Amino acid sequence: MTDSASHTGLTLNDVKDAQKRIAATIARTPTIRSVALSRMTEAEIIIKLENLQAIGSFKERGAANRMALLTEEERNRGVITVSAGNHAQGVGRQASLLGMDATIVMPRFTPAAKVAATRSWGARVVLAGDNFDEAVQTAEKIRQEEGRTLIHPFNDPAVIAGQGTCALEMLEDAPELDAIVIPIGGGGLMAGFVTVLKELSPQTKLYGVQVEAYSPLGDYPQPPRQVPGGSTIAEGIAVIQPGNHCLDVIGQQLDGVFVVNELQVESAITTLAEKARQVGEGAGAAPLAAILAHHDFFKGKKVGFPISGGNINARILAHVILRSLLRDGRILRLVFQIPDRPGLLADISEKIGSYGGNIIEVSHHRLFAAPSVQTAELVIMIEARDTEHALDIERELSQHYTVQRD
Repeated sequence: MTDSASHTGLTLNDVKDAQKRIAATIARTPTIRSVALSRMTEAEIIIKLENLQAIGSFKERGAANRMALLTEEERNRGVITVSAGNHAQGVGRQASLLGMDATIVMPRFTPAAKVAATRSWGARVVLAGDNFDEAVQTAEKIRQEEGRTLIHPFNDPAVIAGQGTCALEMLEDAPELDAIVIPIGGGGLMAGFVTVLKELSPQTKLYGVQVEAYSPLGDYPQPPRQVPGGSTIAEGIAVIQPGNHCLDVIGQQLDGVFVVNELQVESAITTLAEKARQVGEGAGAAPLAAILAHHDFFKGKKVGFPISGGNINARILAHVILRSLLRDGRILRLVFQIPDRPGLLADISEKIGSYGGNIIEVSHHRLFAAPSVQTAELVIMIEARDTEHALDIERELSQHYTVQRD
């Protein structure tokens, strides 16, 4: 990384001051070496567990610092923000601790669980607009009418300084890292890491990661590009354009930006849960997705990343894990064409059991799916120990029945 001043004027002292300011309400999360991930990637993997914050995300760091700087008059008037996720809860919790009134504007289609979590901190939630930009318009109208102070999710120097405290802790607990990989959405977390690393550890390489649909920095160091947007499992970094203050700080300081796809993020979520025993949302798993996708690049290096958030819906997490197991071949979905006569289902089940497979689900179709009235279609989902075991089960069954993998 090269050394250059930021137009935002943010300094390492600003981050250190923020660290003192928020210490009473923000957890100093553990930074640990993951043996399982290190063996898998052939790198030394260091993870910072921001998923263990009170709201399950690093986002409260920035909110806490910005709100601690409010004047008495601003506190009396209350605050407002726009967020569909972690920042909303951070502002809500800090307002509750400070005894302030907070209004959170969230897009209408925000998941009910996130709305409920934000309201649980006592914040007023206003559902408006079909997307973030439309929600911003409503928030601006309320801000002007009620005189509230905006607590921006990322594009604010005080918020960036708060996020930078994550970098301070990580370097104190894990010095001499060869590289750090940070998810980039609005850019606040990355800008905080840039501010700290360029002063305290300029030799450490700093890489960003974005998802395909939201990768405005995918051509870095070229200027931000237009991106299509759309649905993504990494909604925490689903930002069309990083904030201008964040871009000022980031400048030409990064050593590269990786772009990952949806399936790579899903696999990384599963790997975090299965290997590291950590729950990470899409944005929190994106750095691991980049490391796994670029195995040879990171091999042999000491690489750190924060699990920036762990707020993933339980149903979505279950679906992601099942999809990953299906792709890895550890869950088989086999379709049998069998004669429609008694005893065959029992025979197939017995064979699967003798091969060491675990039957998860059975679906038997006679009327519509079968090619003949004299046959039936049987769909069985089977759990295997690993990919090789799954292939063995499929081969053995194919010797006795007409079967294909679905």
